[in-house]
Amino acid sequence: MKKNLIILHCNDIHGDFLPHRGAFGLFEGGLSRLSGYVKKVRAEEKNVIFANAGDMFRGSVIDSEYMGLSTIELMNMLRPDVTTVGNHEVDYGLAHLLFLEKCAKFPIINSDLYITLNNSRLFTPYINLEVGGMRVMFIGLLTEEVISSTKTERVIGSHINVAEAAKEVGIIADNYRTKDTDVLVLLTHIGIEKDRELASMLDPDWGVDMIIGGHSHTFMDEAEIVNGIPVVQAGTGSGQIGRFDIVYDDELHKITDLKWSLKKINESTAPTDPLIDQLLEKYKSQTDAKYHRIVTGFARKLTHPTRIQETEMGNLYADLLQEDSSFDIMMMGSGAIRKKAMGPIVEYQDMIENTPFDDQLWMLKVTGEEFRRMVFYIMRDEAWEGHTEFYQFSKGVRIVYRKSTHTLEELSFNGKPVLPDDELLIAMQTYHYLNFEQFFNVPLGPIKDRMRPRVVATSVNNIVEEYFTTHQGLDAHVEGRIVILD
Repeated sequence: MKKNLIILHCNDIHGDFLPHRGAFGLFEGGLSRLSGYVKKVRAEEKNVIFANAGDMFRGSVIDSEYMGLSTIELMNMLRPDVTTVGNHEVDYGLAHLLFLEKCAKFPIINSDLYITLNNSRLFTPYINLEVGGMRVMFIGLLTEEVISSTKTERVIGSHINVAEAAKEVGIIADNYRTKDTDVLVLLTHIGIEKDRELASMLDPDWGVDMIIGGHSHTFMDEAEIVNGIPVVQAGTGSGQIGRFDIVYDDELHKITDLKWSLKKINESTAPTDPLIDQLLEKYKSQTDAKYHRIVTGFARKLTHPTRIQETEMGNLYADLLQEDSSFDIMMMGSGAIRKKAMGPIVEYQDMIENTPFDDQLWMLKVTGEEFRRMVFYIMRDEAWEGHTEFYQFSKGVRIVYRKSTHTLEELSFNGKPVLPDDELLIAMQTYHYLNFEQFFNVPLGPIKDRMRPRVVATSVNNIVEEYFTTHQGLDAHVEGRIVILD
């Protein structure tokens, strides 16, 4: 007997709660229409599962103001059948995440976060969902970047590479996948490159049927097949949803047909959900008074179109944090700037949403040789996939890198070549300092011996807000600080 199964999935919503005007004038996205689409499919079809592959949090003042509680309440109304933990789920701390899990009315799974003292898992590693007489098993896997976000929480560990994650899948499949399991799905938050790598390592006898991923914000036209396993992801935000249409044969005990597509969420494809509209309006009315005040005005709209090149907003932020400071060079994480464009009018909400990761600013003293090695590692091949940390540099820095020959053709500061014995004071946010060796491939020990790294500001956004409110008509341009050849 053949049965139909539909699996809907989203990932990396990042607080994209409200609709926006699209290219053709249609309202696109928003949780209300995303919920409307899911409800519509659930009403029209049998055997529907809705899964979320992580990163519900961050990106919206509604999320930040309530430290994720608002997001959990909204997701409770969206009613996913299963979700997994993304790296931004730990932004408010592991203890707070465990509190939010108790507030969730949907299951949150993860197989590889554990307490180091006794090796106990923090979350339920898998779930079996019964739909239409079929048992669908989901296993949750998280990106190794969760370690980057929880460096200060030493009781928490994670499997930090794909080979160990694959082994964990095998352990769970061998122990808990039974003859009653009809479909096995990996619900991951490790990025498309790691998903491909993971798929290539999976033993066919483990019976993994598909990988539904997140983290790298990858938009796909069709599923990628790796080692016979479809690998998919649904971009980022609430403007689209992934959909598997599956035919399962009971007698053959296998999937006989599988189609995947990425569905647009807009006013022509999805109705609104009035309950979510009502809840969003409640939160919005409470945050509008606080967040809709004008902080500054730019000379024009400034852009940050991609994280892997020099940008206007990257230069603006790096420069304002370096100005009147005690350090020479600000290294602003490209991923810390969240908007692709901002201005010319900048409200407090824009400012907070653009740099939501408000933490301390650390100063370190490095040699010219260490700085060269840091820059060279930033420019490695993986960077151009957008999956590694990339940086915006304050004024005076010039980097010329040739991709084809992996050559750093110029590294200068204030018009002079950076020499091996030079000493430079650099600054970066806490997240990057705590993961210094991982992100820059340079030992931190000798740097600490040279000068104890110290906090020079307790809040990046305090500096940004003060600078914005005392400067009007701010402008910035791409100046050739970072030049990528070939």
